[in-house]
Amino acid sequence: MVTPQPSQAEQAHQDALSYVGNLESGHDVPLGPTGRPLRDIPEPTPVSSHGPARVIAMCNQKGGVGKTTSTINLGASLADYGRRVLLVDLDPQGALSAGLGVAHHDLDLTVHNLLVERRSIDDVLMRTRIEGLDLLPSNIDLSAAEIQLVTEVAREQTLGRVLDPVLDRYDYVLIDCQPSLGLLTVNALACADSVIIPMECEFFSLRGLALLNDTIEKVHDRLNPKLSLEGIVVTMFDVRTLHAREVMSRVVEVFGDLVYDTVINRTVRFPETSVAGEPITTWAPNSGGAESYRALAREVIHRCAR
Repeated sequence: MVTPQPSQAEQAHQDALSYVGNLESGHDVPLGPTGRPLRDIPEPTPVSSHGPARVIAMCNQKGGVGKTTSTINLGASLADYGRRVLLVDLDPQGALSAGLGVAHHDLDLTVHNLLVERRSIDDVLMRTRIEGLDLLPSNIDLSAAEIQLVTEVAREQTLGRVLDPVLDRYDYVLIDCQPSLGLLTVNALACADSVIIPMECEFFSLRGLALLNDTIEKVHDRLNPKLSLEGIVVTMFDVRTLHAREVMSRVVEVFGDLVYDTVINRTVRFPETSVAGEPITTWAPNSGGAESYRALAREVIHRCAR
């Protein structure tokens, strides 16, 4: 059962209570878009060595929520902070690869060859134009893997076995999952340390969170006891709409501090970067979108360090 959304008056009341609470505690702290006081996340400290990687599945079974955009730009922002990052394109559409300027339709070797043919990961690994950011590309060939892996022993652990030899080279591995809860996504969850859920700030995305959270819990119980929900990043947010503000309020109410303070606002810049084939951090480095993903990277690093 879906809990009714708070009214505009209730939302205003909640924001007022939060602000009054700040004043009473002696902290006149402005509220962020999540309705919570803005927190100061420190600049990440430089690292002198790399690995072992924290593996994060970027997952949402609903398409069109900014999942691939978030994977690219979070990865690029982490690399900007001196972290070594591997992006894994686990979607047969190959949008992650295309978003980094890779002509994925012409590739001879992709993630599909790693999973099905057991090719060496170094044969498939690609350097991107971003220093410290590498890619395991994908294309439509990967769509056959769901069927081809069905008869494999321990088929849910196939991706984990593929990635294991290179984990010591990286600080983060971000897996861009396809918008479904099939075998490929289960492989990502089975080898991940945690999950980040990019969520468009609208009602149907809110409903899908419960289903995805159930899947995460099942994989945790049956396949991967280390798996946890790292956080939820709200994307395509438009503060001008009551609907977006109400959904935001409900997400924060249910998931609390799992919701990142950083919110990704709706902007025309992101479609432009898809055409350009590069992250917004290099395409429009001074834009609000670029700064948002740098802020998200700071939050991710800060959380992982705790």
